[in-house]
Amino acid sequence: MIRVLRVLCLAAVLMLAGAAPAAAHNVTVGADLRIAQTIAGTEVTVVIKGTKRVPGPLQIGVIAFQPVTDLPVALELRSVADSRTVTGVARAAYEPQYTQLKVDQTGPHELTLRAGNETAVVPFRVLVDRGSPIELLIYGGLLVAALLMIGGLLTGALARRNQAMLLTGGAAIGLTVAAMVVIFEPLLPASPPDGAPPTVAATAGATVGAAATGGRPFVQGRVATLPARPASGEEFTMRLDLVDGSTGRPVDDLVLHHDALAHVIVTSEDGRYFRHVHPLRTAPGRLEVKMRADRPGRYLAYAELEREDSSGQLITGEFSVNADAASVEAETPVEAVTPLLQPADPVAGRPTTIELNTSGTPRPWLGMTGHLIVRSQDGTFLGHVHEMGTPGPRLRFTFSFPSPGRYLAWVQYATGDHIVTAPFTINVTASGASQ
Repeated sequence: MIRVLRVLCLAAVLMLAGAAPAAAHNVTVGADLRIAQTIAGTEVTVVIKGTKRVPGPLQIGVIAFQPVTDLPVALELRSVADSRTVTGVARAAYEPQYTQLKVDQTGPHELTLRAGNETAVVPFRVLVDRGSPIELLIYGGLLVAALLMIGGLLTGALARRNQAMLLTGGAAIGLTVAAMVVIFEPLLPASPPDGAPPTVAATAGATVGAAATGGRPFVQGRVATLPARPASGEEFTMRLDLVDGSTGRPVDDLVLHHDALAHVIVTSEDGRYFRHVHPLRTAPGRLEVKMRADRPGRYLAYAELEREDSSGQLITGEFSVNADAASVEAETPVEAVTPLLQPADPVAGRPTTIELNTSGTPRPWLGMTGHLIVRSQDGTFLGHVHEMGTPGPRLRFTFSFPSPGRYLAWVQYATGDHIVTAPFTINVTASGASQ
């Protein structure tokens, strides 16, 4: 009998050691939140460090990806629940010093950023892992098993075989319970962390499409500029207003994807002007970014975004820039490159590998080492893919061009405190065409 119980104990220990931890539902708890912003004429990423306890400290830093000289960013942290506010100042830098603010409760908060004459309001949630009864059961079972095992060994040493068997059997049961809980925990409903949004069931008034898919409608967007016809060389504001495709109300539930609420690509019609920016949330359903266009003509704008409980989408728009006799046309600062293509003559609908050397060792920007943005000559198509994880000062992408024709392409990556933009063109042939 004692041998059987020992075998059970050993089996339980092995099961416990081999079981994978079930922490998938906690991946966002305690993780850093990174939000790219184009503010005060520069590209920065605001980092909100994950916190483990509330009340407790919340650390905020601002990483500069373009050269800055002592750029202060005023911070205002407000709890949506009780409007309690704390303030501080962070300084954008290549290696920033983190500012510590006190947070008193979990749940929805707003972080207001002020730099130069611009203001952004970033909504986010403070999440703290509350633990679970499952963990109590696991550790309780292990503790009971350990105590019973020790008691069994001591009792056996005193030649009390029956009592030793009972204690050892209890230890085996405790280990078995703990092991079984660890194994079956992934199958149990996840326990949301403190501060997580409530689960909202589909309402009777939901649209047929939303109810059928369990998601929310796509966003409808409108691109405008202030002033309506900006002049070349002068600063203007590009505005993106977002409304619900079903109700027409402002959409204020964008989720972060690739470290930004929205990625906006702006190009001149001829492709000589290119900007990749991350607009500021200035009001519910409204994103804005300040820009300058260095040449007159027609401009194309593309906004990549994703709504909560929906999927990613691309919103397009256009605007015109008037000529200003006093302004001087300037080229967009770029780096000349000659990419290596495999195959050398890309074919529509088939994967093409694009490689190029970098001017330094890239650092992660927007969660990736490098970005490839591709636009068709007529502007009706825009694609955006990421680097494949090539080590060293080299970038490698794979892209499938949808149709034959001439494409404008830009590779972007960060090195030091610079964002490098490398433009080039690619001619794509039709499938079956002579090579």
